[in-house]
Amino acid sequence: MSLSLILPMSAFALAASISPGPVNLVCLSSGTRYPVSRGLVFVTGATLGFVALFIAVGLGLFSLLTMLPIFEEILRWAGVVFLLYLSVKLATDNGRLPEGESRKAPGFTTGALMQWLNPKAWLASASGIGAYTSANDLDQILMFASVYLPICWLSLACWVYAGAFLRRYVQRPEVLVTVNRTLALLLAASCLYLVIG
Repeated sequence: MSLSLILPMSAFALAASISPGPVNLVCLSSGTRYPVSRGLVFVTGATLGFVALFIAVGLGLFSLLTMLPIFEEILRWAGVVFLLYLSVKLATDNGRLPEGESRKAPGFTTGALMQWLNPKAWLASASGIGAYTSANDLDQILMFASVYLPICWLSLACWVYAGAFLRRYVQRPEVLVTVNRTLALLLAASCLYLVIG
């Protein structure tokens, strides 16, 4: 595969990965609340979950969902429920930064699952594969996935580090409660895309 194709693939992967979305908001929140290392576990799960979804979409999963609309509907409502669950957890947080291991950060499995329920991930997979690969060309799909993997991981990690940077300014519980509720509202608002779209 030529550099002339890898560069646009990389630009697409960067734009899709670093732009705000549900997973990015959870990364930001994790960075404000937990040590960076715990946020990066979530990032790793989200990245590998996305790459698995990307390859599955490239191999025809998106076509299967289009042919069987009931599965698409189930996926949409599962995404809504999962995002609302995360929103409620964030909104009801007391704003106190955890001491040691007393609170459980979103982990690897949450990150991986969240990508499969994330409309942004499905859209990025389908549009990227449609634009930059030939239909069902496994070599091209795997090449694009290998380009996507480090870009997605680094992009999501940037959101965790941004949260860690903000942590210095949100030490007071009342400030963190405001930040959490704002992020929860944005996360819940992203459900509108699932319901309307």
